[in-house]
Amino acid sequence: MHEPRDPGELLTAAADDDRTAWDELESRFGPRMWAVARACGLNETDAADAVQGAWLRLLEHLHTIRDPSGVGAWLATTTRREAMLIARKGQTLALRVEIASEPDPAAAVLEADSSRLLWKTVSSLNEPCRTLLQLLATDLGYQQVALRLGVPIGSVGPTRTRCLEKLRTLIQLQETVQ
Repeated sequence: MHEPRDPGELLTAAADDDRTAWDELESRFGPRMWAVARACGLNETDAADAVQGAWLRLLEHLHTIRDPSGVGAWLATTTRREAMLIARKGQTLALRVEIASEPDPAAAVLEADSSRLLWKTVSSLNEPCRTLLQLLATDLGYQQVALRLGVPIGSVGPTRTRCLEKLRTLIQLQETVQ
């Protein structure tokens, strides 16, 4: 087995049309990109669009990335931006549909606020809770989550329970403050 190449080296090789470099970039950073997109609350289809959009942005900016060794962080940030654009478009479309069918617009706004508050609260948790809950939101399953976190599979369930309890406590505290 060969040593994994430096991300900057991979980016340079990809810019020179090296297919194996593209494959290695995808296998190394693709799962993280999917996790980022799903952590933004996107469904499978929209997450796929966000990830694909981020790869397209990389292709468009291959020669202009300032820090090629930071391509992983660049891809994660770009995926998050793509996901947020898709989420905003989806919220706008959902709001239009709800208004067209005459449900309570205030309920749609409250639901969107609740979702933002939930993910903001998850982001405020310490590790491993923050990452664990974000990964579980992507429907990876316990085996993949354990592998990504570097913990035994048997510890994922109990850790999940503790993390959800911390999240509930934080949300309850926020609700009492408001």
